[in-house]
Amino acid sequence: MQAPGEAPSMSQSGNSATASSGRILAVDDQAANLRVVGILLGRNGYEVVPAASGPEALAAAQAQTPDLILLDMMMPGMDGFELLAALRALPALRDVPVVFLTAAHDRDLLLRAFDAGAVDYVTKPFMPEELLARVSAHVGLKQARDRLERVARERQELVNLVAHDLKNPLGSVLFASDMLRQPDCRAERVPRYLEVIRESARDAVDYIRRYLESQARALDSATRNAPAQSAGLRETADWLLQRYELQFEARGMRLAVLAPERCGRVAIEPLVLRQVAENLVSNAMKYAQAGGELELVVRASSPGYWQLLAQDRGPGIPAARQRELFQPFRRLGEHDPADGLSSGLGLSLARQIVADAGGQLWYEDREGGGARFLIELPAAD
Repeated sequence: MQAPGEAPSMSQSGNSATASSGRILAVDDQAANLRVVGILLGRNGYEVVPAASGPEALAAAQAQTPDLILLDMMMPGMDGFELLAALRALPALRDVPVVFLTAAHDRDLLLRAFDAGAVDYVTKPFMPEELLARVSAHVGLKQARDRLERVARERQELVNLVAHDLKNPLGSVLFASDMLRQPDCRAERVPRYLEVIRESARDAVDYIRRYLESQARALDSATRNAPAQSAGLRETADWLLQRYELQFEARGMRLAVLAPERCGRVAIEPLVLRQVAENLVSNAMKYAQAGGELELVVRASSPGYWQLLAQDRGPGIPAARQRELFQPFRRLGEHDPADGLSSGLGLSLARQIVADAGGQLWYEDREGGGARFLIELPAAD
């Protein structure tokens, strides 16, 4: 190919486009070829990364995944087939489309290229319009597939989140209804059990409503300036006591709240804070029953922050397992007291929610034995 006259470098576009149409890795041992491809694609809005050898291209692809690779079939050292095999061996690069640039018209060689995983080829010398059309088609397909995979992943994450967070209120409904069915159910407890059922069902509806609203907000940028909400830590702790005290009692445990009369408010939605704290309370019911107690402690932290602690006298978390605590699909113990209903997502989701609110969630061993989980959040303005 003949290189045109003086033109912008490959990293520059010949038009005023501010956004790249896609990232193209161009691999060729001939500098003139790289320059022609770079200028042509750069002028059409693509970001072009040149590589003069197979190892250089492999390193560039691993550093930042391209949307498409234009690959010279015949190169000294590592040729196009060897590079393609190396790319396909890497999970992160396995699905990147590769278009061979070749001067060969050998049918068997082209069939070998498709067998190796190439999606298309362009013969040299090429027509600029043909190269642009093929690049546009394959980059468009790659980006469309990426968007679909991202949407599918986000939907699955939302399903996991909703399913996990509905377990706590529905668990409270089942507990209260089971107690009402007991022949020796105390009459004075009946109104309270009924209230637990009603409030838990309402919480489940509120969780669903919140998720639907959050999806709507994500589509409506005008809501970004909505006023921030705040939650009272003392009110949250008292709500947890009212909701779970009878369940702890039924398990032979005690639930207590230790909080100063005047507690600050923290910058998080009240429903969201309750959702996070419920995960800690339900975990204590499942895994710390032998300890006999759970204390919810509210205290001031460093300037501008408040903490909510959930501390028990159970077996605690072995040191070897503590690094896994906040990883998804990991449980606090080998045994699942929830009889298969525990997904191991609770602590992972709770930490992410707290982090999104500008706070932290962590674990530490409790002095004298037991576990302590700490939620630290910024004070509300």
